[in-house]
Amino acid sequence: MKQYDALIVGAGYAGAVTARRLAEDGNKKVLVLERRSHVGGNAYDCPDSAGILIHQYGPHIFHTNDRRVFDYLSRFTNWRRYQHRVIANLPRDNPEAIPPHKKTDGRMFFPVPFNLDSMRNAFGEEEGERLGRKLLDAYPAQSQVTILELRQNPDPEISAIADYVYEHVFVHYTMKQWGQTPEEIDPNTTARVPVRLSRDDRYFQDAYQGMPLEGYTPMFERMLDHPNITVELNTDALKRLELADGVIKLDGQAFDGPMIYTGQADELFGFRFGPLPYRTLEFGFETLPRDVYQTHGTVNYTVDQPYTRITEFKHLTGQELPGVTTIMKEYSRAYTGAGGEIPYYAIINPDNNALYAKYADLAAQYPNLRLLGRLAEYKYYNMDAIAARALALTDELL
Repeated sequence: MKQYDALIVGAGYAGAVTARRLAEDGNKKVLVLERRSHVGGNAYDCPDSAGILIHQYGPHIFHTNDRRVFDYLSRFTNWRRYQHRVIANLPRDNPEAIPPHKKTDGRMFFPVPFNLDSMRNAFGEEEGERLGRKLLDAYPAQSQVTILELRQNPDPEISAIADYVYEHVFVHYTMKQWGQTPEEIDPNTTARVPVRLSRDDRYFQDAYQGMPLEGYTPMFERMLDHPNITVELNTDALKRLELADGVIKLDGQAFDGPMIYTGQADELFGFRFGPLPYRTLEFGFETLPRDVYQTHGTVNYTVDQPYTRITEFKHLTGQELPGVTTIMKEYSRAYTGAGGEIPYYAIINPDNNALYAKYADLAAQYPNLRLLGRLAEYKYYNMDAIAARALALTDELL
């Protein structure tokens, strides 16, 4: 077997950033083993049969306040300036009150997070304007206010806004996304739901926002294109690894270099203490013979419909392809571990954290093993946070 200085399992953000830094800055021979047929992890994008550039595993919008992360990734891609905007599409409470010239099949649309424009769309121009002024007067020094703060306000009209946002933006959407009843939803999460005290309708407010100009996949391909990096696709690393008595073996031989593992921690150890719970996603792609389908890249269905949102990729990528567009409906359900399923979101609660801690303690028995990323650490990370953790880990290793 060829000698390698470092072993990385997974070619997503965690694996790719780590591999490049070890290879380039540490002059280490790095082997990257990837189970899928492509690099990029869940950020992978590719043209569909109609030529539309799609995100195969759900929409990925890059945003960060971390200048180091932005500068590092900018070495491997140019950027398309893109400010993500999301609207909610839901049934109107009183469709009979809609003026004839504004009829929209009894539905209404407003920006998410809920803001001053959302207020006017929800309550009507005059009433929404009045309530918006009342909020600005009540919270003159804040750019946004939480549901908890609104509910604690002694003015019944202001506290009622919190109830409206909870019902129309948060609770039904969260029930679909996480498979929970209202009683099961963490009250602390509910309390943090924001209402913006402005007309800023950007979903993210980070300093750096954009989309890789040619797509995510070319960015990852460039990152992994280094003479010290060997990438093996369609490779199940767990079939080549053996972990026992503090020693990692690769293809039957002891491996004493750093091993960065980005997959499921429970799977790495054969589900010894039982499987960790996750939510998975199903995507329904539809290619339609029209220029555009919706006004925004993402439309959330916060109250009705079995799907949580619809994404139209041409808004995200800026691709100009007249007469055809592709949309994706997103459905959330429990992860069962069946073949073909992908674990997307860790279900964070005390019991699951305690179960994960058993796997983390087991991993700690292997001095050269590092767990990195959403699955390996059983946490939710945005893309930039994973890249930042990869940079920090390689700082330590180098």
